[in-house]
Amino acid sequence: MDQSWQSLSSLLTSSTLQSVKDLDFTNMTPVQAACIPHFMRNKDLAVEAVTGSGKTLAFVIPIVEILLRREVPLKKHEVGAIILTPTRELAIQIDEVVSHFLKLCPQLSSLLLIGGSNSAQDVARFMKNGGNILIATPGRLDDLFSRKQSGFNLALSVKALEVLVMDEADRLLEMGFEASINTILGHLPKLRRTGLFSATQTDEVESLIRAGLRNPLRVTVKEKRLTANSEQRTPTSLLNYYMIVEADEKFSQLVTFLKSHGKEKILLFFSTCACVDYFSKCLQEIVKQMQVLSIHSKMKQKRNKIFAKFRSMPSGLLVCTDVMARGIDIPDVNWVIQYDPPSSASAFVHRCGRTARIGNTGNALVMLLPAEDAFIQFIKINQKVPLSQMEKNSEVPSMVNKLRALASKDRALHDKGMRAFVSFIQSYIKHECSMIFRLKDLDFGQLATGFGLLRIPKMPELKGKIVKSFTPAEVDLDSVPYKDKVREKLRKEKLEKFRQQKLEEGETKKKKLHARPPKQSEAWSKQKDRKSNRQRRKEKTQNKTKKEEQVTAAAKRSHAEADGDFDDLEKDMRLIKKLKKGKISRDQFDKEFVGKEDPEDASSDD
Repeated sequence: MDQSWQSLSSLLTSSTLQSVKDLDFTNMTPVQAACIPHFMRNKDLAVEAVTGSGKTLAFVIPIVEILLRREVPLKKHEVGAIILTPTRELAIQIDEVVSHFLKLCPQLSSLLLIGGSNSAQDVARFMKNGGNILIATPGRLDDLFSRKQSGFNLALSVKALEVLVMDEADRLLEMGFEASINTILGHLPKLRRTGLFSATQTDEVESLIRAGLRNPLRVTVKEKRLTANSEQRTPTSLLNYYMIVEADEKFSQLVTFLKSHGKEKILLFFSTCACVDYFSKCLQEIVKQMQVLSIHSKMKQKRNKIFAKFRSMPSGLLVCTDVMARGIDIPDVNWVIQYDPPSSASAFVHRCGRTARIGNTGNALVMLLPAEDAFIQFIKINQKVPLSQMEKNSEVPSMVNKLRALASKDRALHDKGMRAFVSFIQSYIKHECSMIFRLKDLDFGQLATGFGLLRIPKMPELKGKIVKSFTPAEVDLDSVPYKDKVREKLRKEKLEKFRQQKLEEGETKKKKLHARPPKQSEAWSKQKDRKSNRQRRKEKTQNKTKKEEQVTAAAKRSHAEADGDFDDLEKDMRLIKKLKKGKISRDQFDKEFVGKEDPEDASSDD
């Protein structure tokens, strides 16, 4: 971008900017040549252009000319243009470009409004120096609109607004700024020029275009490969590579690559802030021939200084998250390495776009696990980006022992590694390409080994899983110290307190276990009485049961005898009836009664 805006800066003076025709479009990039004339002619623009195509100048040049051509010059505290960006790094970059042009136009002023500083300081700066062009992040600008102080009312200052630009518009919506943007739009005048600039157009951006732009002119600038007819989403001067490598070899391959490119400028992308914190510390210890910096969204005050420092460095390594993936222009980046797969297909393009900018050459490498190889074809089809394979180095020394050695010497690094491992798995679960990046395909053991962990942390995703391909380090974790003496002292005090508490709990349990009740104590006596009563009731029940059994047996015998008597009586009655009817003789009758009664008694009855 530097060469482009230096060649154009000579055109941006109040004496030459009398007409669009005064601009020399032969030195401009396609997106600049397509946008600048229309923006100057009061057209709303929705611009989609490949990353690194020079979109910043496509709106900075029109903004400066439009404000210079006003019939009534802007006052000190009147805002003529607002440029919204998703990240403070991109805002800083745009502010540098705007400031360069305003050196030629002292009648205009600009003001940078981003997080990381006190809002009250921003108010004081505006009151003191004014700001005809505001370069801001949505959150900070929304906050300033809500502030009403003596002499400060931003809502009144924007009544003269001419131009609103939303750079990386899709990213603005992805990062959850929709509410802030709607609030900001509510304060701005309807009669203005609006430009939306992005490398990709999403459904959310389309909704924003319909809501905030009046009959916009759509500008799409894409590149075509010289060897094919298919459109490509990355510059043709960018060479894209992929490497297939196992999880436990990944860091070792990375270290070997960095050592062989030690004199180049490299961006290294990870999926989470915790991974950036951990691996940047490891690389600082292992790859000492390179200056290693790190940056992510959770850094507050440090971010601006780190970003500025890396931009000025001739070589070195910046370990970062996707906070550096959109719109950031860092001079002379030779390589972009994606250690973790990007969160989405579009993020892949934006990461790669940090190199090979404005016609320069560059290289990009994405490191994939064997189970993730389908991502190569997916990117080719979905993003029109072909990838060439880079073979992994077959003679790479393992870095696992070095990582474990570093962790065993510094508990802070061990803790960072555990958090990084957990955050990576949680990020992997939420991946947009869930059909390719599947949690069930991850080898947790190899992954933990590649992270150099001393042990695998407990987490819900591993519940019930047996991790076979991991060998815990033979290290007493309680003995691993913090390098920071203050933290180590506090840790030891806490550990000693915990041990003492455990000992006291153990003694208490031991005493309770061996304690005996006192003799003839009231509780013991009552317990003995209850036991005696139970024994007596048991004996009483047993005696009662015996008596009932005896009575039952006697009753059975009595019933049996009674039954026998009734049978004999019934038989005798039948014999008498037979005798009376003459069915049997007297002799037969007497014979049947033998043994039952005496014959004399029988004859007397007769």
